[in-house]
Amino acid sequence: MSLRRVLLSIAFLAGLAVHLVTLTMPGTDDVMVWKTWSYGAATDLTSMYGVGGTPPHRGVVKWHTRSTTVDYPPGTLYLLGIVGRAYRATSPSFDDSAALTATLKLFTLAFDAATAIFLWALARRYVDGPAAAAAALGYWVNPATLLDGSVLGYLDPWMAAPAVAALLAADAGMSLVAGALLAAAVLIKAQAIFVAPVVALLLVQASGRPWRSALLGVLGFGVIAAGALWPFASRGALPNVAQGVTALLHHDMLSGTAANVWWLLTWVLRAAYAVHDLGRWAAWTMTVKILAISRVVALGYPNPRPVALALVLLASAWALFRAHGAASRGASSAVLVAAGAFAVHAYFTLGVQVHENHLFLAVPLLAVCAVVLPGYRGVLLSVSAVAALNPFLFYGVGRGFPLPSRHWTVVDTTVILAAFNVVALWWHAMTLSDTCDRASRAASAAGYLWK
Repeated sequence: MSLRRVLLSIAFLAGLAVHLVTLTMPGTDDVMVWKTWSYGAATDLTSMYGVGGTPPHRGVVKWHTRSTTVDYPPGTLYLLGIVGRAYRATSPSFDDSAALTATLKLFTLAFDAATAIFLWALARRYVDGPAAAAAALGYWVNPATLLDGSVLGYLDPWMAAPAVAALLAADAGMSLVAGALLAAAVLIKAQAIFVAPVVALLLVQASGRPWRSALLGVLGFGVIAAGALWPFASRGALPNVAQGVTALLHHDMLSGTAANVWWLLTWVLRAAYAVHDLGRWAAWTMTVKILAISRVVALGYPNPRPVALALVLLASAWALFRAHGAASRGASSAVLVAAGAFAVHAYFTLGVQVHENHLFLAVPLLAVCAVVLPGYRGVLLSVSAVAALNPFLFYGVGRGFPLPSRHWTVVDTTVILAAFNVVALWWHAMTLSDTCDRASRAASAAGYLWK
């Protein structure tokens, strides 16, 4: 066995060790929500959003002394139902315990492992075996990956696995499978929608019959979506599902602790209005807290929602247009994956109501780009740094552990990180643009030589 393979094996084992060691760490408060949902899903899944009513009744899931509503898509509940039933087999009373935490995180470990395998297979379509293994390793031992799922207990890895698998299937021209996997990803977390146009463009790129590929992709998506929603529809709870899932769109926060352009605006507005009472130094160096959109509007400023939506759509459309143009001129289809990563990054940086973990999906996509496209290693490092530091600065390593200081930088460190992220998005855009331009020049040169 070569030294390179030995080092890769050691790195993979080290990543596995971190996953296993952190299985029982309590994570954020969100983990308690997943536990409550797992109990509800193992008890009466189709009633969790509520059943019937005009307007639709909003269901409340209760577990011991806890109660909460549901605002995730049904795919998450199906998976949590499996977790709940598995745990109930060992604890009929469904008590809160480290074993329940470990059961949840074992699913995360399985999805992280699956994502690493899918990344290896996707990268293998562009580069040799060792480089493809490096792409998988760039995800598996990435601090952002380990902190998000293994340590803090977010469910982003559950969505990333089918999303990356959908890209792999699309690049291989497997339209029906790609559509089905995309549906599975979106039904787990809505952020997977950002890979939908990439899946579509990959199918067009890989097939000589784009309309047939598109129809098969839509069919695969529709079958899985219909199958997931049918139990709710048959019970008359479909409007309740829609109400629950769309509740995410109405969160009243400029930035949900995401280190982005709106967090910078939150800092500026709070400091500007606090100067009179606190003085300049205290106002500009105080700990920044979430600012409600309704408060911003009440102060006389325009509603930021349509502005943010327009910025995200324009940035994403630009990236997809440039990447599609480059791919159609002979560039590697990996440039489309790069456009998907940029769309996620643009959403995280320019969107309102975004949370600290919503950059996650860009990490596996950039892990592939980093071994295929020139200039992307630095982008992967910068985005991974933001994706890891953002939740860490707000939640440390979870409940029961001391939080990191946010004032060793004088100004709140999350503000510094937000400024860094804005610059990182600009750099990301320049890297994607340079990649597309390079492909165009190469295509032009090839055409000249052919003539």
